[in-house]
Amino acid sequence: MACSKIFSGDLPELINEIIQYFQNDTSTLHSCILVNRLWCRLAIPLLWEDPFSIPITKNYHFIEIYLHSLNESDKTKLNEYGIDSNLLFPSSTLFNYPSFIKCLNTYKIIYSIEKWVAIVRNLKTDVQPAIYNLLQNFKSSIKLIYKSLFKIFIENEVDLYTFEVILLASKDHDYFNNVCGLILQNTNFIRNIKNLKLVIFGRNVTLSKIDTFLSLLSSNCKSISTLHFQFNRNEEIFKNFSSHIIKTQQNLKTISFDSPLFHHLLLPLKNYNCSNTLKTVIFYHIDFKNILILKEVFEQLNVLESVHILYCISLNSVFIQQIINITKPFKLRSLFVSGGFQIESFQLLLQKSGDYLENIGFESFTSNEFKQKFLEQITKFCSKIKFFKLNGFDNRAIYPSFDLIKNIGQNLNYLTINFENYYYYFNHLNENHIKLSSTILQELGQILPFKLEYLNLTLIFNISDFELFLNNSQNTFIKKLLIKNKVKESEEILFYIKEYIMKNRRVKYLAFEDEKGRDLACLRDEVMEFKLYDIKIQNYNSLYIQVCDFIKEMY
Repeated sequence: MACSKIFSGDLPELINEIIQYFQNDTSTLHSCILVNRLWCRLAIPLLWEDPFSIPITKNYHFIEIYLHSLNESDKTKLNEYGIDSNLLFPSSTLFNYPSFIKCLNTYKIIYSIEKWVAIVRNLKTDVQPAIYNLLQNFKSSIKLIYKSLFKIFIENEVDLYTFEVILLASKDHDYFNNVCGLILQNTNFIRNIKNLKLVIFGRNVTLSKIDTFLSLLSSNCKSISTLHFQFNRNEEIFKNFSSHIIKTQQNLKTISFDSPLFHHLLLPLKNYNCSNTLKTVIFYHIDFKNILILKEVFEQLNVLESVHILYCISLNSVFIQQIINITKPFKLRSLFVSGGFQIESFQLLLQKSGDYLENIGFESFTSNEFKQKFLEQITKFCSKIKFFKLNGFDNRAIYPSFDLIKNIGQNLNYLTINFENYYYYFNHLNENHIKLSSTILQELGQILPFKLEYLNLTLIFNISDFELFLNNSQNTFIKKLLIKNKVKESEEILFYIKEYIMKNRRVKYLAFEDEKGRDLACLRDEVMEFKLYDIKIQNYNSLYIQVCDFIKEMY
């Protein structure tokens, strides 16, 4: 009876809960639109919360739907740039789509506009004008559309949840400076944001408007829960802003620091508000060489639940001693290494924090001798590893990796073994590399847990070894399986994937890329064949997990 009520539409609140569950599954949400009017009304707002981030290849037509509401004056300006609003824009829309926007990333907005304008111009221009004029018109049209979109969102009084300001190149600064005035005049646009990301680079750009914008953020945004900083200039305006915005937050739960990390950015964490709200701290590509206040800061954080160190450097005895001296538990959840450090000091760190560690990994250029010792210590002190990423390896690293996987057992959920980077960074392809890939395929299948959320293998696939791996891992269900083959025989590999994985429905999502970079997701007939077995073929890069994104999503 309950099911019949749900699917008949008698309980819209339950249907809404169901559809909310598919918030990040765009294909399922598109299917929900076709069920009935109620499902459509519930699914459409979710699809339009952040359309600039949806990875739809060559489909930027949502911009036309937004620009439908432009006034005639702005439409006339677009016509002057070769964009025919009468031909491209819909005459009417079923929903007020701009009102649904929740997330804005300035870099993604520019990228989407550039792609859309390029497509439109190519469709409409038979004879290309002079390169200089094309570039001038192109940039002018981007600038107009960029400002128009912000104007449309502001006029619709959107309730913005996430705002990511990414200013890397001079054009990013130029476009954003052009909309700063709009934002400054309409402070409600940013008043309720919960997630704020600021990445501001550039040495030959004016910061006057950025300064005013940062002041506005500091004085108007009091309910930020997630904050991400990355400034490449040790300017006074950034010092004042970072200090003030951290101190004024009432509910800051997560803060992420990206390189470079300046001393003054950490000091505001000692503020009373942060000490009783901050739960997660992420350090990404940070050089800790001159950071000597870690103990002082972390002693003040009373509810801290996780610390994540991602590809940082200067993890030397000075750094580790600061951590060891902290009287409170140091809940180090993630440690991804881009270089080496003293194993003796590292052992002391694991003795303090090893019970908390859940995610580990290496960059390719980390020495295999260090990897070996590192993995031996991890196996000794850490039994709760869920995420293991091994980039580049030789025999010294691979056998300790097997021991770690065995020791972790069923706790392991995410595993990446990537031969490719070792091949590119350290050597040319030789017999030893082929043997190493064979060793992995021969051994790995029989030590995997019964269930994995994610398995990513980039190897030199020998057919007989690959079949052995598939046979040995038949009892393992893998939600997301990624395979990248670095030599020929990809057609035979696909045959065995179908025989052992597709027909037995052993995965939910599959990505496969061959030695020439050809993606299975581009082969329509293959995609449809796997779909018959309820397996979704996805683009390799789309399914690939970036460590930093994973940490931010999980914590």
